[in-house]
Amino acid sequence: MDWIQILSNTASSILSPATIGYALAALGLAVHFGYAGLLNMGIAGFMAIGAYGYAISVLSFDLPWWLAAIIGLAASAVFALILGVPTLRLRGDYLAIVTIAAAEVVRLLFLTTAFDDVTGSADGLSGYHGSFREANLLPEGTYGIGPWTYSANDWWVRILGLVTLAIAVFVVWTLMRSPWGRVLKGIREDEDAVRALGKNAFSYKLQALVLGGVLAAAGGIVYALPSAVSPGVYVTSLTFFVWTALLLGGAATVFGPLLGSLIFWVLQTFLSNFLPALVQAGVLPFMTQIQAGTLRFILVGVALMLLVIFMPQGILGNKKELTFVK
Repeated sequence: MDWIQILSNTASSILSPATIGYALAALGLAVHFGYAGLLNMGIAGFMAIGAYGYAISVLSFDLPWWLAAIIGLAASAVFALILGVPTLRLRGDYLAIVTIAAAEVVRLLFLTTAFDDVTGSADGLSGYHGSFREANLLPEGTYGIGPWTYSANDWWVRILGLVTLAIAVFVVWTLMRSPWGRVLKGIREDEDAVRALGKNAFSYKLQALVLGGVLAAAGGIVYALPSAVSPGVYVTSLTFFVWTALLLGGAATVFGPLLGSLIFWVLQTFLSNFLPALVQAGVLPFMTQIQAGTLRFILVGVALMLLVIFMPQGILGNKKELTFVK
């Protein structure tokens, strides 16, 4: 068993675009659930719209990368409005059903062959990196140390992702300490009381849905920047993975989603390397390497259930501040 390779691959996931993308999506979900009390089970749909909005804008309309990113974020905001206006008056469990269905509808729209020329259907989209890499300020070469050694283009993705994450954290941290954020937390605790004070609870929840959706779309863009956009990525399991990251770090916190995403991806990468190595070493003779790699998803599901039952507040959360189901 090559422990050096396993630990090196695990350490490299700390700065991976997937970790950064999950952190942005989990931060958006924190706005939805942790602060506004919205049980959104369709976060994968927002990520898909951001990623596809970016890729389609570059490939079909030949737009520069920064304008394509803005379009991806704007498309997610429009999706949040379309989804929120008829559904935010529903009870939490009904909202969960509607959002998970809406995310699946979005995925199937991108998957269908009717729009193959635009979305790429099952093949997805790739080759949209040109203008983004041309904007890279780093000279050609390889930089870093140990497992964090990347090419100039790889560093450019990570730097932009980290800057985006820092801006998102600052915006959410500022808003949640403003009067707007206090009203939002009041709606989470007792919506009727907030309405009695003359506040438009529906308007606040809609604004929160848009803000969180835009953050999730930013996560989807960062996730897709280094490689390609594929409809097979934005499945229901992606939503549950983001939920796992959120609940692990703390739903009603700003920095909890970041910590949860980091721990989630470090563990995912470790297990994806460690479990097949156990099979190869003969420790798990009843499994193939592919089956061992799949076992990590079972472990994630078990971990999510245990988190909801025993630690719904997460690592950084306050148990008194969060109730999973109202």
